Amino acid sequence: MSALRRFAASPLALGAAFALALIVLAAVFAPLIAPQDPYDLAQLDVMEGRLPPGAASLDGGRRYWLGTDEQGRDMLSAIFYGLRSSLYVGVSATLCALALGALLGVAAGYFGGWFESMVMRIVDLQLSFPAILIALILIAVLGQGVEKVIVALIAVQWAYYARTARSAAVVESRKEYIEAAVCQGVGTARVLMRHLLPNCLPPLVVVATTQIAAAITLEATLSFLGLGLPITEPSLGLLIAKGYNYLLSGHYWISVFPGLALVATIVSINLVADRLRDLLDPRLAR
Repeated sequence: MSALRRFAASPLALGAAFALALIVLAAVFAPLIAPQDPYDLAQLDVMEGRLPPGAASLDGGRRYWLGTDEQGRDMLSAIFYGLRSSLYVGVSATLCALALGALLGVAAGYFGGWFESMVMRIVDLQLSFPAILIALILIAVLGQGVEKVIVALIAVQWAYYARTARSAAVVESRKEYIEAAVCQGVGTARVLMRHLLPNCLPPLVVVATTQIAAAITLEATLSFLGLGLPITEPSLGLLIAKGYNYLLSGHYWISVFPGLALVATIVSINLVADRLRDLLDPRLAR
């Protein structure tokens, strides 16, 4: 049975993959499908602020299906743009952290000795602290901005990949194909990049999938606290934080709808990751 058929054998995972595909498409094509550019001040009207879901604009030319916030920003458009930012930050930080952690972990597992001890002690030290604490410290030092948030997330996440890659590399480096490559005089860099690293990727792919959700959650948390993306950038965390002040006054949609979009994204990614783990782990596959 092909990998695609085995994945589709789980209706829950298939539904999550379909939902995730819709979310990704909405984020990628947000400038084309969003009814409004929510961060273009020329398109905002404060007189249309805090309109309930389904309300029409004052001139009757537009309908706000998810309502508006206090600035008259269309919530549906703001969510599309917020998903765009969240996925960009999450995927970018995950890929960079994966590359850094995988290289260090594979090298540590292959060389061993003092290099392995040094890398793993740094990993153990970092993982002993909460991720949110490390991110807060780095954001306080670096300041706000999309690139700075990505750098902070890379610094938080690389240790997970390094530990996983090191464990896989220790097992793979003792196998015959690695010994054969070394006996044939293949260079160390080629052994690491061409032979060892590709065979350590399956567990790293599973970790990367779950860490995308973790990165999105952490970015939303930082933005909710006012320490993540600046207010000029779309962010689900910022939308939730703005709407939080209006919950008690009955304007629930400003905070609830971005929160539901964030939850749907994270749950979809985690369900897909769980299914990938089942398929990529030979013991679970049997």
